[in-house]
Amino acid sequence: MLNFLNNNRFYLYAGIADMRKSFTGLSGLVLNEMGLQLRNGDGFVFFNKRRTMVKVLIWDRTGFVIYYKQLSKGTFELPEWNAKSKTLEMPMTKLMLILEGVQLKSVRWRKRFSE
Repeated sequence: MLNFLNNNRFYLYAGIADMRKSFTGLSGLVLNEMGLQLRNGDGFVFFNKRRTMVKVLIWDRTGFVIYYKQLSKGTFELPEWNAKSKTLEMPMTKLMLILEGVQLKSVRWRKRFSE
């Protein structure tokens, strides 16, 4: 299980990411393609064309961390969003569902108190 903080925001990159990219290449996508800031604790999520690999880039106060997952079977389900947008902001809970292979269309959220 990932040890991300619940207050982190995660941004899904709308394009296809080259999984050979590492810290510098993914940082370039965040700055140049997504137009977002890197060092504020947010996570940036990148998928390959076949949706069998994912990388999550996060700044953790002292440096970048990359979480990398490759599936042996199946594909990751991506949420739907506006095709014109280059990014999609999502909460950590939705990211965890994607990484664990939960079908997003069948998820029913119960009402909870929020401030």
